[in-house]
Amino acid sequence: MPGKQQSFKGNKSYLPSKPCTVCGKEMTWRKSWAKNWDEVKYCSDACRKAAPRQGTK
Repeated sequence: MPGKQQSFKGNKSYLPSKPCTVCGKEMTWRKSWAKNWDEVKYCSDACRKAAPRQGTK
């Protein structure tokens, strides 16, 4: 249908995003992160394990 603008309900471009602290990959907000979005730092378990530990010698 030419001339008619279609909306896509699954468009995630409006969601907040931030980079992973280990690899720098852009992470887009997920519903499962809704309660703790401010504390999310890693894009995956692999990055979480690769992150330098603080407070250990």
